[in-house]
Amino acid sequence: MLSIIIPTLNEEKYLPLLLEEIKKQNFKDLEVIVADGGSEDKTVEIAKSFGCKIVSGGSPAKGRNEGARIAGGDIFLFMDADNISLPENFLKGLTEEFKRRNLDLASFTIYPNGNGLDKIIYKLYNFWVKSVQKFSAYATNSVLVKREIFEKAGGFDEEIKIGEDHEFAKKASKIGKFGFIKTEPVLTSIRRFERDGRLKTYLKYFFAWLHMSILGPIKSDIFKYRFNNSKKKNNNL
Repeated sequence: MLSIIIPTLNEEKYLPLLLEEIKKQNFKDLEVIVADGGSEDKTVEIAKSFGCKIVSGGSPAKGRNEGARIAGGDIFLFMDADNISLPENFLKGLTEEFKRRNLDLASFTIYPNGNGLDKIIYKLYNFWVKSVQKFSAYATNSVLVKREIFEKAGGFDEEIKIGEDHEFAKKASKIGKFGFIKTEPVLTSIRRFERDGRLKTYLKYFFAWLHMSILGPIKSDIFKYRFNNSKKKNNNL
């Protein structure tokens, strides 16, 4: 069984889009787990209406770990709530290639629901991941992994403030086989770019990547990343 695990915090706008996309998939052997970090909107109510399992979460890393603890599947798919559109038969194709290539851990193509600049930057990122997959594992936003590899790797590091998905992929790839699965792209929201500005957001991601590459995981709040989609002024997801 496939366990899809989604960390949330005030995601009433985007979560139903993803859950509806999952519902339309030609794939039945799955469960959806929503790890909620204390939403003040209708996120949990929406998740329940779609038949999701609900567990208390926190940060993205904690939410993913908590979701994995109650998961019943032998393969975990970690996704973000703002993955707003999935290709037709995406889950079927993803899991079939995962098994056919004997992978233990995988990521796949994502594209932004944005302008030409966004698409160019994401194309460059996807090209980079494909190019280096044999000697370096990169993953952002979504990760597919066998339960046994997830457990051996110790799950996501909850002390990491940003880039915990990259660090997990790096750690888990030392235990199992990593691969980049060629699927039609998953469409993801550009809300952070629209809220904080493209230049600021892309620079933040670039310098975060440099930090992770040179200094290691980011465990301080130097990039002021906030996992929060509330309307309060001081939140900036």
